[in-house]
Amino acid sequence: MKRNPRKLAWTKAFRKAAGKEMVVDGTLAFAARRNVPVRYDRETVAITEKAMARFEEVKQKRQRVFYKKRMANNKQRQRDLDRKLVAENSHLLPKMRASERKRLEEERGEELGEEEVELIESTKPKSQVFGKMKIRKKALVDGGEEDIMDMD
Repeated sequence: MKRNPRKLAWTKAFRKAAGKEMVVDGTLAFAARRNVPVRYDRETVAITEKAMARFEEVKQKRQRVFYKKRMANNKQRQRDLDRKLVAENSHLLPKMRASERKRLEEERGEELGEEEVELIESTKPKSQVFGKMKIRKKALVDGGEEDIMDMD
């Protein structure tokens, strides 16, 4: 089955068309093969080796800059995707206990909004213990704590 190589994400044609490869760069042309025999000359070889090293430095630098420019908006895009995911699946997030909510409202002296509750819930540390006996702290309405033993 014939397919357009510019539409297949794994082809070089696609990567060039999508701006994911450095297409127009003089250092890339330097690495092209030239099948022209040249008489051996020690000075020419030394000069060529120096030039090759310098071209490689320039090429690496340009590739780093190209990559950074391409990835510049990635962090913001990922953050937006994460926010969308949380908004769509907010029903899966753990809810704040009524006792914790009441204690926080008493400390502040005002009602907590839903956004504030979500912010507080997202900053709470999660338990990392699995398959061992652990002591859980149960938050009480009066602000105290009670120890409860769990066997997992």
